[in-house]
Amino acid sequence: MKNKVTVSIAGQEYALSTTDDAAYVQKVAAHVDEQVRRVSESGRVSMLDSTVLAALNIADEYFKEQAAEENLRTQIKTVLEESAKLKLDLAEANRQIFALKNKR
Repeated sequence: MKNKVTVSIAGQEYALSTTDDAAYVQKVAAHVDEQVRRVSESGRVSMLDSTVLAALNIADEYFKEQAAEENLRTQIKTVLEESAKLKLDLAEANRQIFALKNKR
């Protein structure tokens, strides 16, 4: 179902049609608005330049988050592999203990 959501970015209203929740769209727009305002307040920059620089900042955030996610995936994979190896080691140790107990 399509939702019609009006958002404000840098004082400009945008009417959006989306399948996303209105609160989510407002949150996204607020983030973009904050980025544009932050860039425009940092100096004498045109609105076009502010939006381009804000887009670069958001893209930078996105790619850094992707890299962090990949790093976490790698860490999780390593931990799972170590866990599997430890389970095999434990099973082998238990097998040896069982064998030693039955030798008596």
